[in-house]
Amino acid sequence: METKYCYPAVLQKDGNGYAVWISDIDGCNSFGETVAEALTNINEALGLCIEVMTEKNRDIPEPSNPEDVPLENGQFIALVEFNWLEYQKKYCSKAVKKTLTIPMYLNELAEKEHINFSSVLREALESRLHIG
Repeated sequence: METKYCYPAVLQKDGNGYAVWISDIDGCNSFGETVAEALTNINEALGLCIEVMTEKNRDIPEPSNPEDVPLENGQFIALVEFNWLEYQKKYCSKAVKKTLTIPMYLNELAEKEHINFSSVLREALESRLHIG
């Protein structure tokens, strides 16, 4: 699965703010009083949509070319960058239990030093996966 996406979002002035949606993903829409707020909100909505699609094993749609997105009068495009990995770190950090095996001598040495096994494993996985 890709971890970074860049979707074209359609914005339109709506009353005292801006309606915004990503036409590539059904139901991905939001609102903001300013363009900046609308873009922040649509980024969060995009994260929720991708999270649900992932949980349901659905394919994540490829982003359209911004030039190919049809616009009506008063609408304009802004690109929304979304980082799935950063979203997961922020919102999906639920711990899962793992059973593992290590040599007895390492276990004894680590326990004497009061090393937190979970922290060491997390740090090692982040390092191995090049997650900063």
